[in-house]
Amino acid sequence: MYIPKYYQMENYTEIKNFMMAHPFITLVTTAEGKPIATHVPVTVEEREEGLVLLGHLAKRNPQCDTIDQNDHVLAIFHGPHDYISSSWYEEEDVPTWDYQSVHAYGHGRIMSDTELQEALKVMLTEYEAHRENGATWDNLSDDTKKQMAGIRGFEVKITTIEAAYKLSQTRSEADKDHIVSELKKTGKQMSKQLAEQIEQQYRS
Repeated sequence: MYIPKYYQMENYTEIKNFMMAHPFITLVTTAEGKPIATHVPVTVEEREEGLVLLGHLAKRNPQCDTIDQNDHVLAIFHGPHDYISSSWYEEEDVPTWDYQSVHAYGHGRIMSDTELQEALKVMLTEYEAHRENGATWDNLSDDTKKQMAGIRGFEVKITTIEAAYKLSQTRSEADKDHIVSELKKTGKQMSKQLAEQIEQQYRS
């Protein structure tokens, strides 16, 4: 991913936390030179050897066959983004788009059924354990568990990370204040989230 130097994020802890906070990724591989992409949730685990992504796809998804023993799997993590109007600047300039995104590259493989079951337990615990009558693994019926036969688990060991935080770093503080104010006025949740990230970036 092309990232101008002033938008590069290199803080490992920040990147890891971003990935964990935005687990619905775009998973990209290739088959016969053609890109294949699936939108899928993952669990981000920190292990001794580095970050690892755990997820699953429908067994009929042809992308399954492109993941195993593939050294070039790409996972794209999407953060808040929005249009930045040049009318918000003190001086005339072009409009732009601010955003946060992480591209994580790594080695993929298909899990065994036992590994898939353990990965599902972790994911269900994360998203269901705090809910009343949560659908954790232990609460599922045998019939429901049998549906696991329709999916294939995958693991991606991350080898390279590229993180872009384009948060109006090149604008003046007055411009940034105005950008933040205008984003918050839109009433859109994503705009508010982006405004908060811009504030955090230049006021920290």
